[in-house]
Amino acid sequence: MDLWLVESHTAGYSVNWKIKRTLHREKTPFQELAIVETEELGKALVLDGVIQVAEADEFIYHEMLAHVPLYTHPAPKEVLIIGGGDGGTMREVLKHPEAHVDLVEIDRRVIEATRKYMPEIGSPFDSPRVNVIVDDGIKYVRECGKKYDVVLIDSSDPVGPAVGLFRRDFYRQVYQILNEDGLMAAQTESPFFHRALLREIYQSLSEIFPITMVYLTAMPSYIAGFWSFTLASKKHHPMGNIRLPARESGYRYYAPQVHRAAFVLPPFIEQMLKEK
Repeated sequence: MDLWLVESHTAGYSVNWKIKRTLHREKTPFQELAIVETEELGKALVLDGVIQVAEADEFIYHEMLAHVPLYTHPAPKEVLIIGGGDGGTMREVLKHPEAHVDLVEIDRRVIEATRKYMPEIGSPFDSPRVNVIVDDGIKYVRECGKKYDVVLIDSSDPVGPAVGLFRRDFYRQVYQILNEDGLMAAQTESPFFHRALLREIYQSLSEIFPITMVYLTAMPSYIAGFWSFTLASKKHHPMGNIRLPARESGYRYYAPQVHRAAFVLPPFIEQMLKEK
């Protein structure tokens, strides 16, 4: 008998993934967590019935969330990751040799499960340049009293524990903990199925930061395969003089040409971001 994971996204749209086997499943204090092996994507982390990280394409998401802001900043040393308990974004940040990472993940079991079942993604937790904090990211940003060069918001969808990470008050608090030339980037959902949310995020950040820009990538394992990020900066422009990766960087998706092309938005998205 075939086993399928059915992701229901809207009243009229769902995605089916064929499952070879379930490696782990539990109810944490925050969400339903599963690690499954899929037919098309390899192993995948599933939270509340939706794939968050999959072996086949995770490098696209993690490289674009991490390297676009990190190469925009001229010298990123102190980096905060909110969420990202699978370790993929942290893995990419550590490719910048001067970067030190504070990672704040609310659900300890996400860290533990991905380290056990998906170590190829979550292996950097033992790095001496990493400080893992199991806590509410909103609370941490409000109370930490520390300044950062770059803040990366690697959240799940805006349901359950991640809802507050998409709100204007949280972005104001992120602004306060950034150095005077600091910047942030966040995953900001599907530009097609979450248009109102993306517009709200963009307009909120535009009221707080002098530079706010949406950029895009393709993510086969996410809803409709079309995904957005938003970068907000106090000083540095992502289309300015970005730092260039070393030749031996070995990125599978990120490149300077991809960096610049990602900010070229289709007219319908440009128009949508301006709507009231």
